[in-house]
Amino acid sequence: MKIAVVGGGSTYTPELVDGFARLFPQADLRLVDPVADRLEVIGGLSSRIFGDYGASGRVTWTSDLDAGLTDASVVILQLRVGGQQARISDETLPMSCGCVGQETTGFGGLAKAMRTVPVVLDIAERAARLAAPGAWIVDFTNPVGIVTRALLDAGHRAVGLCNVAIGLERWIAEMLDVKPSSVLLGHVGLNHLTWERAVYVDGVDRLPELLETRPEELAAEVGLPPRTLLSTRSLPSYYLRYFYCHDEVVREDTGRPTRGEQVAAIESELLRMYADPTLSKKPKLLEERGGAYYSEAAVGLLSSLLNPSAAGPHAVNVRNNGTLPFLSDDAVIEVTCDVDTNGARPRPVAPVEPSMSGLIASVSAYEELALDAAIRGGRERVYAALLAHPLIGQHQAAEELTDKLIAANAEHLAWAR
Repeated sequence: MKIAVVGGGSTYTPELVDGFARLFPQADLRLVDPVADRLEVIGGLSSRIFGDYGASGRVTWTSDLDAGLTDASVVILQLRVGGQQARISDETLPMSCGCVGQETTGFGGLAKAMRTVPVVLDIAERAARLAAPGAWIVDFTNPVGIVTRALLDAGHRAVGLCNVAIGLERWIAEMLDVKPSSVLLGHVGLNHLTWERAVYVDGVDRLPELLETRPEELAAEVGLPPRTLLSTRSLPSYYLRYFYCHDEVVREDTGRPTRGEQVAAIESELLRMYADPTLSKKPKLLEERGGAYYSEAAVGLLSSLLNPSAAGPHAVNVRNNGTLPFLSDDAVIEVTCDVDTNGARPRPVAPVEPSMSGLIASVSAYEELALDAAIRGGRERVYAALLAHPLIGQHQAAEELTDKLIAANAEHLAWAR
């Protein structure tokens, strides 16, 4: 079985490789990236990690996309079109209009979608021709919900993956001193806009108890006031902080280095460390890079998709298809699904409270407009998407940010050159 990792030159790749070496040691990983010198460094360390674990599989690497996709059983997408410099722009420009600067939310999410969707669709079309029949595309590329819908709308066999749910699952398991496998979340929403409405431990919902006895601890983990959790009777994702505490976040971030600037500095040091030919383990510094537990999430999902005996629940991005009746069937949602070799099917979801459904519907509408702008281009479509986003939603801000987005990303937007 061959697994192609497109964007394999990412400094995060050793985390993914470490997970495969531990949990899926028979994997044949093929790292694909256009930046050959960087890929050589990442590939060398990844191969040493496999060897250090005694994994029976192997790691190879190539800058030839078609060669990397050929005969692949699975294609993992972890791209950052434009690199950290584009991310820094995404996080900086909206602050001038008093809007949050975050790479997947609001202005940053739209800018990233505009750059990313055309590239991903080209890769997927190549995979359709070159990969093994029935190959899966697993998208970890942000904004995951929009990118996954682009893939599904184009007819590809795709599922979107995020590490938010597994991160909360592992944290709750540690808090309750239970095995992670005994925890099942009542996960519902859109990518980076989710709530846990239940926390089942061996079939018993422990969330009411946790909200009653440990609300401050829960709230601190997701960066929200305890009052918000108690009002919604849920554990929101930490991405909800950008909505529930938007102005506070903008004030806190004003004048600070952006997350992209911080990651760029971390990446520079990681690449220096990775080049050491004696290094055969992921360094501790990698924990500061982000994406915790993604490797475990990816391995678990692939096991269920490829192995009939490994079916199980996973929080993934899939078509709505009636799961949330207030959204269109074509919308892509992030919920707990039953996953097997036939794909991912959402588990039944209890009616969603208005405090959540209104925001989900609003952001889902924005995502539809964002995808239209990413595929067809045009200033009016960019403006329409920004105007629709609840974190922007004002004409003057949308007008200014439209021009800033196009100017900053012109090299990546064929229609804007």
